[in-house]
Parts: sequence; structure tokens; C-alpha cells
Amino acid sequence: MIPTDQKSAPVATRRGRRLQSPGPWLVVGCYLLGALAVTAHLWVDPAGRMQAGDRSDVDLFAWFVQYAATAVSHGHLPALVTSAMNAPTGINLMWNTSFLLPGLLLSPVTLLAGPQVSLTLALTLGFAGSAASLFWVLRRWGASLGAAALGGAVYGFSPALVTAGLGHYHLQFAVLPPLIIDGVARMLTGRGRGIRTGVWVGLLCAAQLFIGEELLVYTVVASVIVAATLALSRLREVPRRVRDALPGLAAAAVVFLVVDGYALWVQFAGPLNEHSKLRASLIGNLSWFVVPSGSLLFHTHASANEALTTLTLPAEYMDYLGWPLIIVLVIAAVVFWRDMRVRVAAVTWAVLELCAFGGGNLPIFGARWPGRLLPWHWIQGLPGLAQVLPWRFAILADGAAAALLVFALDRALAAVSRAEDREDRSGLGWRDWGWQHVALSAVAVLAVLPLVPLPYKTTPVAQPPAGWQATFSELRLPSDAPVLILPFPSGNDSQVLRWQAATGQPGAMIGGYFIGPSSTGQATFFFQGHGLPAQVAGYLNALEQGRNPRAPSDAEIRSVIASWKTAAIVAVTSARSPVDRLLTRLYGSPATHIDGVVSWRLSR
Repeated sequence: MIPTDQKSAPVATRRGRRLQSPGPWLVVGCYLLGALAVTAHLWVDPAGRMQAGDRSDVDLFAWFVQYAATAVSHGHLPALVTSAMNAPTGINLMWNTSFLLPGLLLSPVTLLAGPQVSLTLALTLGFAGSAASLFWVLRRWGASLGAAALGGAVYGFSPALVTAGLGHYHLQFAVLPPLIIDGVARMLTGRGRGIRTGVWVGLLCAAQLFIGEELLVYTVVASVIVAATLALSRLREVPRRVRDALPGLAAAAVVFLVVDGYALWVQFAGPLNEHSKLRASLIGNLSWFVVPSGSLLFHTHASANEALTTLTLPAEYMDYLGWPLIIVLVIAAVVFWRDMRVRVAAVTWAVLELCAFGGGNLPIFGARWPGRLLPWHWIQGLPGLAQVLPWRFAILADGAAAALLVFALDRALAAVSRAEDREDRSGLGWRDWGWQHVALSAVAVLAVLPLVPLPYKTTPVAQPPAGWQATFSELRLPSDAPVLILPFPSGNDSQVLRWQAATGQPGAMIGGYFIGPSSTGQATFFFQGHGLPAQVAGYLNALEQGRNPRAPSDAEIRSVIASWKTAAIVAVTSARSPVDRLLTRLYGSPATHIDGVVSWRLSR
């Protein structure tokens, strides 16, 4: 809380004192140290180590970061549709997690040290920056230095962001959402500067679109919840607040559309656009919120195993908060409900957590909670929500939980201070209230202690095969010539994307790990579905792995490879392997055979 003698001080004076105070800078420095601690094992060898747990997505983001850097090195921005992957058809980067803005900003690092160094730097800045962002917002809304520091840490190092950091960089770099929600709240409460604040929000939203569009959608939903809570809390003020906020909101929309209008056109009306959605296959579970995974400091073997059993995708186990914090948050919301900041944070936290359950029937103690009683059931079909995964609402739910904890802690400490002041004025002064300050702070710290993460475990980055670059040097292919790589690149064989990112070869790769439209416009992970091309791709990979799948006919294999307009086939395989024998039977003797890389040149 602001001391009495500062309330009457000029705004410029208070701001000057705040800037001169070393406290905020010390807090941000601690956030950076914390981020370095979580990523410490990566920084031992930043070019050669990656976090373990989600190799395919880390390889994919390395590809996206290198793609952006390559465009910059040629003096232009990266194209939003490219055939560098999934040649000759290509992919629409706006429908994928292309991480374009960080990729552009980190281009010098990528070109000098490689894409993995850029990713590790983005990961580190994501933790520290997200924490610092919410810390700044909380301070702006009146939180004390210590409480805001705790709240920033809860958000920036939350289980949701630590889990996202296993491979979902577009979600883990959650720096802008607190700033966007802060700007919207200031416009709705009259604290903002009208059009100026609107322009700021529009720019933030435009930037977030090129960091991670999915996280922007979650941010918009959270902003709507904040707006609805404010409106329902003060219905009489709604007409005036709407009238005052409209110019700023309009300015935000105009700026966003001016900056991102072309990109949105490419996404929704350009090549390879989609008009359907991915289906979330996971059903919410209460245990996600209270069972700690193995990525946290305080866990047991039993809890880690249960987390893996409940949700077999480590990079999606985002909802954990733990019983201590949940209990403290519920009590805080009830006790300090009259405080508008507490109320808004509490409602936002609760609704976002309910959204994280999804829209299906929720199992509760052997019974089923009907999905129609959950908010996601009713909003999942709205425009803009087509490809978001509901459990990822936990990212912003953790931010709301942090805000609720901070504002309630400050209110509790202020109540103790007022009681102490009353006792001093009465002349008694015999009671020592210091222990209550310590106790309240200790409760808050102990409640969040179960959220402390362990440093990431690491695994080596996949290196290109020894004969990779020599093979392409011998083939002398045009940069736009579609090349079929074996193993066939996909989510299960993502190392091929890493090889292409590291060497720039081939310039146009058939297949890949991406989201694209099926023949009906349904969003799908390519080459993991049905149809003859997927069968051929799966057969070629299974053959190399020693499995004996049902074989398409030679004519079918030739037909599919021809449909891809294949200029060459490059197989990482041994001489006389099943793949080598098959391709030799189909296309004759190899053009090259260099250090375990065999190639065939096909006429186009």
C-alpha cells in the first residue's frame, strides 16, 4: 500500500522515486538468476544441448528460427507461405507455431551461433521476462514491492510455463499477455489515456500474433472475463465506462488490423487456409491440479508416475497448483472479496481453470460432471477458438492466481498495520504485531513453495549425418527442387528438420512436421493420417526400422513419389538395407553413396 505521505506527492515525483529505487531492478535480477538456474544445463553447451521431453517440437522450433534468420540474411522478411517444408505444396506459417517475431529479433544470434542457442536464449528470457512483466503490472495496480516480486515469480516460473518450455516456445514466452490485459483493464476503469493506451494495446496484440497466436486467443478470453467481472460488479457505471473506453478499444483494433491485416488475410483467405479445427483428445482431470510432476522440486516417484499415467504428454501437464496454494487462494477470495482487484483476479482465475477442464464430461470421484456445465463447452465453437487446446488456459490462470495471492496478501498486511496503528494511538502499545506480518508472508511463501521447478534435463541435439552436405554438393540441385528425405520427416522423425535447419539442405523438403488442411479443409498433422501418401511415407520409415508393414505396390510407391515432383531421394541408410534395395529396384543404382547417405537423382 502507498504510505500516507506519498499519496499527496506529485505523480512525477513518485515515478521518479520509483525509477531511482534499486528494489525493482534487484527483483528483475533475481528473476534472471532464476531463469538461468532452470536452464543451467542447457547453457553448459547451448548449441549442442536441448531440453529433454519434447524433441519433435524443439526440432520444429529450431527449423522456424533458422527459417526466419535465413530470410533476414537474404535481406527480406520471411514469407508467410513457403515450400521449404512440404514441397512442392508448402505450408502456411500463420497456421503453425512459427515464432516469427522472436525468430526475426534473434536472427543475429542464429546466424552466428545456430538456432539452438537462439532457442535457449528465448527460453531464458521467457522465464525472466514473463515474471518481470507481471511484476510491473502488479506494481502498477498498487501491489507492494515484496508481494509483487512473489507474484511475478509465481507466474514466470509457474508449472504451466515450465512445462510449456519443454518445447512450446510460443506459449512459454508469455511476456506480453499481462501487459495486454493491464492495458484493457486500464481503458475499462478509466485509468488509461484513451487512444494512447489503445494504440499501445494494439501494438502489443500485433506483436503477440507473431509470437504465438494461440496465446493471444487465451489473452483475449482472459480480457473478456476481466471486462465482464468489472461490468457485473458496477452495473451502474457500465454506460459511462463503455463510452469512455470505446475510443481506446477502437484505436487498438485499428492498429492491430493495420499491422497484422495482411498476415491475417494470408491465414484465413490465402493459400492453404483452413476452415475446421483440431480435436482435443484429452479429457480434464482434477488430479492435474494437485499431483506434482517430476519437473518440480517437491515431488515423489509416485506423483511423477501418476502425472505420466494421467497425461502421457509431458509438455501438456500444465495445470498443477497444489493443495496449499489452492486453499490459500479460495480463502483469500472469500475474505477480501470486496476488494475489486481481488474479485477480478479471483473470478478470472476460477473461470480460466474451469476452461482448462475442456468441454467434455469431467470425471469426479467416479461420477461424471456434465460437460455442458463447463464454460469451454459453450465457447469452443466460437471464431478464433478453433485450434486452441483448453488445458493451456492454465498459463493465464496461473497469472490470475498470482495476482489474487498478491492483492490479498497486501490487504492482509495492511489490515494488521491498521490494527497496530489503532493500538498505538490508543496509548496501549503493548502488543507486538510483527509476528503477524511474518506469519502472513510465510503462509504465502509456503503456499507457492511446491511450485519451485527443477532445472531442465537435457539431451544432445541431433547432428547431420557425416555424408549429408557432401551428398547435396554432389547432387547440385536447384534450391526449389523437392527432395525426398528418408527417414521421412514427420513428428516422429523430426531430426530431419534439424538437419535441414543446420545445413540449409535441402532447399525444398518433401513432408515435414506441420499443420495443414486436408482435402476438406480439416486441420491435420500431415503424413500422420490416412491416404496413399501417408501409407507410402509410413511404409518407407517402417521398412528402415526393421518392421514389416503391409507394402504398397511398386506402382503405388512410384506414383506417390512422382506426385511430389521429386527431384532426388536422399536416404540415411546403410548399403543393402531394405530401403536401399527397394529404391535401387525402383530407380536403379544410387547416384551417390557417401558416409551412410545414399541418393538417387530422379528426372523431373
